[in-house]
Formats: sequence, C-alpha cells, structure tokens
Amino acid sequence: MRFRAAEWAHLIAGPLVCLILCAGSAAPAAEKSFPEDATLLLQTKPMKGSKRVPILQIDTKTEAAFDLWCNHVPAQFVVVGDTVTILLGTPTPQQCDAERMDADEELIAALQAVSTWSLKDDLLVLEGEKTLRFRIASN
Repeated sequence: MRFRAAEWAHLIAGPLVCLILCAGSAAPAAEKSFPEDATLLLQTKPMKGSKRVPILQIDTKTEAAFDLWCNHVPAQFVVVGDTVTILLGTPTPQQCDAERMDADEELIAALQAVSTWSLKDDLLVLEGEKTLRFRIASN
C-alpha cells in the first residue's frame, strides 16, 4: 500500500507538533534563575597570610555587595536572560597593603567588564574579559 505525500503529512504532523511543543515547554523549566538571597565565595586561593577570599552577597536579583580583598563595594545587578550588567557603588576607603589594594582594583575592573552569567550546580559564572567563578556558600 502506497501513501501519498498529503497522507504522510497527516500521519506525521500530529506527533511532530507534540514533540515540538513538549521540547519547547521543557526548556524553560530546566533554566536556572539568577541566585537571590545567597552568599557566594570567589573561587580563588587566599592571599598569603590570610584565609579570606572575596565574597559576593546577593540580597535580591538586583541588590548585592562585594567584600573584596580589602574594601566593601555595594552593587546592583541588571539581569536580562543570560546577560548581566554589574553597577558598582563607591568602595569603602579602607587602606590595606599594596597587594590587596591592587587586587581590589583588578577585581573591580573584571566585575565592570562582566557581560553574561550562567549557573552550573552551585557555581555562578560571570563572563567578561575574565571569567569569575563564585561558589554558593553551603554553610
């Protein structure tokens, strides 16, 4: 028995539409949202003589603060899809050794250049000129 093209189209169209709709509705459910009310630690080694690493405290999707190597900086996040813009406030005027002050300046520059974000398990990845990885604190 031979089927004409129109008959094939009717036989295939129903299951194909169902497959497309099911795949389309599953994608948003798998998407992870930007973390809120979370404390995250920069994935890096502490500086010599310290156990401290920079910390990102996210209060809401837009309000946050960074505890850098030396200073504290308030921040706002503008998140649209997988793009993000970080607006940094004025750092506290603390004085530290030159190494920590330089590290603060480098981290501030890297944060201002961030353009995209992703969340992989408990790791927030901020991508720009440099890739910054912040692990969600488990305590």
